[in-house]
Amino acid sequence: MHKRLSLYLLILLCVSCRFQFKENTDRINALNEMQQTDVDFSNRAKDVGIRNALLEFIEPDGVLLRPNILPLGGADAVEWIQRMNDSSGTITWEPKGADMAASADMGYTYGIYSITGTDTTFQGTYITVWRKQTDGKWKFVINSGNK
Repeated sequence: MHKRLSLYLLILLCVSCRFQFKENTDRINALNEMQQTDVDFSNRAKDVGIRNALLEFIEPDGVLLRPNILPLGGADAVEWIQRMNDSSGTITWEPKGADMAASADMGYTYGIYSITGTDTTFQGTYITVWRKQTDGKWKFVINSGNK
């Protein structure tokens, strides 16, 4: 009887670990996808300019937090992006960290960005909050950078 109980407990423990492992794997996979999206976003900004990259990666109700202006959300954010002049330099960034909700559908990345103009370069930090869309793609909900 004692051996049978031990066997049942061992099986229960193994099944419990397996389910926990699957949950962690899903979350880790989503975290890796989101971080790769942040890298892809930076690469697109380098290739097609920050204006086009922002328009490609912003969620319809996304919010921009920029120095010296009030928060811009949704249509106001899109309009502000469309008026941007991004021809005078390039921006690149690199995520330094990230975290993901237990639900694996929302998270954030943060890191360092660099803007290079014709005769100057400066760096700052950023944070981007991401949400997984119904089509499986990641779009940003909030994007903010500071000097």
